[in-house]
Amino acid sequence: MEEIIFEVREDEVDGGFVAIALGHAIATQGDTLEELRSMVRDAVHCHFGDGEMGEMPKIIRLHFVRDEALAV
Repeated sequence: MEEIIFEVREDEVDGGFVAIALGHAIATQGDTLEELRSMVRDAVHCHFGDGEMGEMPKIIRLHFVRDEALAV
């Protein structure tokens, strides 16, 4: 596997960030972007570390999604 993509959203209720892997059962969170990056790396290593779930991805891509509502 070349890469794994995480969709990242800001947690509007508790603050911080939530990351969910696309196509894999991996989710994690962090209070800051630095912490989130560390948590995502750890989650990927835990998920693929034993080789049972497939080959370890070479790249982790974070896709930031931001919703914005405008008053009319």
